[in-house]
Amino acid sequence: MTVYFIGAGPGAADLITLRGVRRLESAPVCLYAGSLVPRELLASCPPAARLVDTANLTLDEIVTELVTAHRAGLDVARLHSGDPSVFSAVAEQMRRLDALGVPYEVVPGVPAFAAAAASLGRELTVPGVGQTVILTRVSGRATPMPDGEDLATLGASGATLVLHLAVQRIDAVVAELQPSYGLGCPVAVVARASRADEVILRGTLADIAGQVKAAGIRRTAVIVVGRVLSASEFPDSHLYSADRTRT
Repeated sequence: MTVYFIGAGPGAADLITLRGVRRLESAPVCLYAGSLVPRELLASCPPAARLVDTANLTLDEIVTELVTAHRAGLDVARLHSGDPSVFSAVAEQMRRLDALGVPYEVVPGVPAFAAAAASLGRELTVPGVGQTVILTRVSGRATPMPDGEDLATLGASGATLVLHLAVQRIDAVVAELQPSYGLGCPVAVVARASRADEVILRGTLADIAGQVKAAGIRRTAVIVVGRVLSASEFPDSHLYSADRTRT
């Protein structure tokens, strides 16, 4: 039997993929991150499915649930918020399943940064302004950042930065990025992207920390930093240019 790591999307229940829904519909066991995954998605599970909220489980307990279901001949839907490819804690689960010989499949989902960009009505790669996007976070109570991946180092590139799991340290984010980007650099914070209670803040490095504190945003938010947020004068993409050779 197979464990399906399914990206549930950024929050809105209708942003899961068709493949993800089909895997849910056929899995007799579903493990889900209760604090992050919309409960409406659980309605897609079979009526008699075993539903396990992993919010308060340890890694060992989660893996035990996966392995137990596998040995009983049952497929498992493992629902993660956003997309499993970034900041999902899927890697350590897959490593353990590999060691135990348990097969799995990854079903992509809509990542939070994509939902945030959609809510902002912005493309994160704008011709002549910014063609590189760095997805990162900051050190805190979570796993420390590797050497060379601090914000000061990443910010030296001038690329568009998208920070997850960092809004609680907004003051430190501003302090580390200001030397490279300047206090006038556009910044946006999108909390609970795509959900009914979504909050969007727009400002600069000079005022975004104050806005975050005034709005009481402390979790489930994405920070976007870069000139692409305010770009209006830029060349058209070559993709649709009349000068492009088409065959």
